[in-house]
Amino acid sequence: MTLAPIALFVYRRLAHTATAVEALVRNPEAQDTDLVVFSDAARDAASQADVAKVRSYIRSISGFRSTNVVERSANLGLANSIMDGVSRLCCERGSVIVIEDDLVVAPGFLEFMNAALIRYRDEEKVMQVSGYMFPVKHPEALKPIFLTRVPTSWGWATWDRAWKSMELDACALFDRLKKANALHDFDVAGSYIYSEMLQRQAAGELDSWAIRWYASMFLAGGLCVRPSGSLVANTGFDDTGVHCGTMTAFDVTLSKAIPLEFPKVIQEDERAIESMAEFFRAIRPSWLRLVLSSVKQRLRGATHLRR
Repeated sequence: MTLAPIALFVYRRLAHTATAVEALVRNPEAQDTDLVVFSDAARDAASQADVAKVRSYIRSISGFRSTNVVERSANLGLANSIMDGVSRLCCERGSVIVIEDDLVVAPGFLEFMNAALIRYRDEEKVMQVSGYMFPVKHPEALKPIFLTRVPTSWGWATWDRAWKSMELDACALFDRLKKANALHDFDVAGSYIYSEMLQRQAAGELDSWAIRWYASMFLAGGLCVRPSGSLVANTGFDDTGVHCGTMTAFDVTLSKAIPLEFPKVIQEDERAIESMAEFFRAIRPSWLRLVLSSVKQRLRGATHLRR
């Protein structure tokens, strides 16, 4: 079985990068997986030393079938770097698993992702696989694996046939959603600020590939397959990154169970989407504070919201 390549996106956080790589290597499939590391260039002089340390480390990575390092000569920013890297590997290999430097995966992550990529390879309506699951109440009440309209950008995978649907024009995406009277559904029954994020992207107040990808998927009627127990943890909300502040609402305990019985019926799981909406409503106040803080910093030229 040919395994999907991993695209790992790194910048200046050496400790996070090393932890992310070590977690990937603990997956038995790593030794049969090609790893491509995309290293963004320093944005300013203050970042150069940290970027150099990260690049020294990633050149020494072992434990994969192959490791290829792509060192950007200019700073692309997270969104452009991811879109370029995903497009490149989708074109070359047909599918890709995407990891950022602040993500820690469970030992069964690669097994789940590759199994899902194979199972839904020819299902046009399934457009993404997600390893991360929100810490909803009563996850035990959910099916081990389910489909929802909402993707996540933390440990995910896609196919070339799906990624071709990516629309970069946030204004066009918002207009289409508005004309279709779909903003309420796009916001998961009004529980989350996805449409606001899309508007901020259109206004230049946000630099997000993920909100445009979700909108593109939504308008195409696409679905994301994911486990009820998260196989990915995001350690980046610790105020060390360029694109995020401090927050604990998305913290999870990594699942030890690796479900591989995938739904045969391709439709959204209503119980799962209701659980996610309940979670979104519960965290809305703290998430809004983080969004507003990040936007203010961006307007001062300091940072971008991480999504």
